[in-house]
Amino acid sequence: MIRFHSLAALLSVSLLAACSTTTTTTNNNSITTNSSITNTMNASAPAATDNPFFTPSTLDLHYPRFDLIRNEHYLPAFERGMSEQLAEIGAITAQNAAPDFANTIVPLELSGQLLNRVSSVFFALSSAHTNEAIQALEVELAPRLAEHRDRILLNGALFARVKTVYDARANANLDAESLRLLEQTYKDFLRAGALLNAEDQELLKAYNSRLAELGTRFDQNVLAEVNASAIVVDERDELHGLSDAEIQGAAAAASARSLPGKFVIPLLNTSGQPSLSELENRALRQRIMQTSLARGSGGGDYDNREIVSITAQLRGERAQLLGYPNYAAYVLEEQTARSVAAVEQMLANLTPPAIANAEREAADLQTMIQNEGADFQLAAWDWAYYAEKLRQARYNFDENQLRPYFELNNVLEKGVFYAAEQLYGISFKRRDDLPVYQEDVRVYEVFDADGSTLALFIADPYARANKNGGAWMNDYVPQSALLDTKAIVGNHSNIPKPPAGEPTLLTFDEVITLFHEFGHALHGMFSQVTYPSFSGTNVPRDFVEYPSQVNEMWATWPEVLKHYALHYQSGAPMPEELLNKVLETQKFNQGFATSEYLMASITDMALHVLPPEQVPAPEALMQFEADALSAAGAKLDTLPPRYRLPYFSHIMGGYGAGYYSYIWSEVLDADTVEWFKQNGGMTRQNGQHFRDTLLSRGGSEEAMILFRNFRGRDPVVEPLLERRGLE
Repeated sequence: MIRFHSLAALLSVSLLAACSTTTTTTNNNSITTNSSITNTMNASAPAATDNPFFTPSTLDLHYPRFDLIRNEHYLPAFERGMSEQLAEIGAITAQNAAPDFANTIVPLELSGQLLNRVSSVFFALSSAHTNEAIQALEVELAPRLAEHRDRILLNGALFARVKTVYDARANANLDAESLRLLEQTYKDFLRAGALLNAEDQELLKAYNSRLAELGTRFDQNVLAEVNASAIVVDERDELHGLSDAEIQGAAAAASARSLPGKFVIPLLNTSGQPSLSELENRALRQRIMQTSLARGSGGGDYDNREIVSITAQLRGERAQLLGYPNYAAYVLEEQTARSVAAVEQMLANLTPPAIANAEREAADLQTMIQNEGADFQLAAWDWAYYAEKLRQARYNFDENQLRPYFELNNVLEKGVFYAAEQLYGISFKRRDDLPVYQEDVRVYEVFDADGSTLALFIADPYARANKNGGAWMNDYVPQSALLDTKAIVGNHSNIPKPPAGEPTLLTFDEVITLFHEFGHALHGMFSQVTYPSFSGTNVPRDFVEYPSQVNEMWATWPEVLKHYALHYQSGAPMPEELLNKVLETQKFNQGFATSEYLMASITDMALHVLPPEQVPAPEALMQFEADALSAAGAKLDTLPPRYRLPYFSHIMGGYGAGYYSYIWSEVLDADTVEWFKQNGGMTRQNGQHFRDTLLSRGGSEEAMILFRNFRGRDPVVEPLLERRGLE
């Protein structure tokens, strides 16, 4: 997943700090700005020379000064950054010279560099390493940044200059990327309300401010409840099925919460939880699943139903003010899907075979339950446990057999990095001299095939209580020829940290996630564009997951797997028999995996196609979710959506009306995997072709043109259907 910070590519990315989940103890019924933090931070505001954001970092590639950055630096940097950018906008509009690309569009693209410096770090750490001061400031900044964006995109004099340049574009003799920047800038102004009358613009500003507040509160509630809902277990005997290392980790988690002698199982921000596949205690499995599913909808400080309902209504009203029938139509205009009808048709085509597949899988699991002499019906908390038992019986294969061969350092450096080295000729060097924001974070310098520095890569693998759930990529510094910058990108994961002295042994899913997120990193590091608005992953939301999904293929590519799947004690490679079983089980449980994903996509789209007056009230939200799944033929009591609406962080941030993007992108991904297989697999020539035609181009051309430049034709859906067992 891409984590979009609120000022990345100001004219093309929402000011909502997408998916930036942080911890808070604030009651979401009080959705107001926190002025006290302003007073506190102003009182201790550092002098100009002390603020590391006020000037570009002098470290390599302008690497952030994590060793100098303190909480009190953020607010002065944001305030000066906003002031500087407005002054830069004022200089553009005050010119006497006739508007042209060089004196209007280029300085607009160059504006706000201080604001971008502080934003990239602040919003990255609000997701990855938050604290109470950051949380409070995030709440305060959300509406202020929304107002700042409006002051630019609703600036009549600025828009008049942009429109003049746009209207004369046919005779401007611009190169292709510059012409695209001009056209996208003009479109961004239109989509931001530049043509509305003054009264409607004031209403739009109110919507933007309110939505920014709501998005921040939602994300903070999600992580707060994840932490508050961790499962406390009294007796070790209840944990049968977990490994000794996992039990030790649960004991350590309990000790960290001042619960000596007990055990704590933390939750992830998904409906299903990893421990459900191992725990033998059915009552405990039930407690974990029901606790997970109830998050955000059970009343109390962290109940998100009202926030979701109000957000959907305001999004709909805002879309209608801008001339769109609903929020989904507004969002999809800028995506490769283009229309609500196209997305709904895809979901309608995929759902029946996926659900049918899941029902067959459920029947197999029920048979296993009965064959064991039990008399209960399969429930949601049983699926993962019995699916793993069925996998073992069917393939003589236990996923826990893999863990000793998936040690974190080997997977990252001998697997993820090795695949990139073979495909693209790049290399990596650990940089322990660069400061980090947390002791477990590591930094690598990335060198291109000619030995020159290409980028810096930040790896932040471990879960923390002050870290957002899931896995994502952040852009700390974007590549841009205009700015003369190279990329600094980070991958952030939530791998449980083992007890001191123990190795970090990964699940197969965690391995795939590392490869996936590094695909995003490659997209950012290989960027070779002029304008920062087009750098790296600044592409349509339903295209951005495509390169990262392609990179997953190398996790199971035999040459790569043999290189990194080494026993953490003996160094022996994974036995070929076990390797073959990994490959054989790729389609196992795909009915479940596809269905839980499609269910979440269906509820996302169902909510965002509603006109505002039809958005369900908070108390009706969960029934709306159930009804939407039933109407789509996608409701199974044994299989919940991957995310329920009150903890669906994707759609409250950058993926609203866009969660379909993963499977939309997977069509391109599966077709691309076929291309690699047909053309010799892992070769430098193939990697260079993918890099040159697609990975390096960012958003500088239309996404589907880039795909055709790579593939030589439009995508076909058959490889995806075959992969997911949906033929």
